[in-house]
Amino acid sequence: MQTVKMYTTAICPYCIRAKQLLKSRGVAQIEEIRIDTDPTARGHMMELTGRRTVPQIFIGQTHVGGYDDLLALDGRGELNALLGAA
Repeated sequence: MQTVKMYTTAICPYCIRAKQLLKSRGVAQIEEIRIDTDPTARGHMMELTGRRTVPQIFIGQTHVGGYDDLLALDGRGELNALLGAA
């Protein structure tokens, strides 16, 4: 299974939904990077993604995007394949 990294904040409902979806697809561990407690992490996230909003989700080296992007990927049946890619 690919590693999953997610930029989050403490009060983000979309972050919670993204974690629930990923866990329902078998992801046991998500590396969370809290940008609300680390301003440097926010800057790094913006450099990597060009986006300011959370969540920002990476599966392996692939930037999936936010929750809506993750949900669309799952809806197309592509999420499990991406999670299982080595």
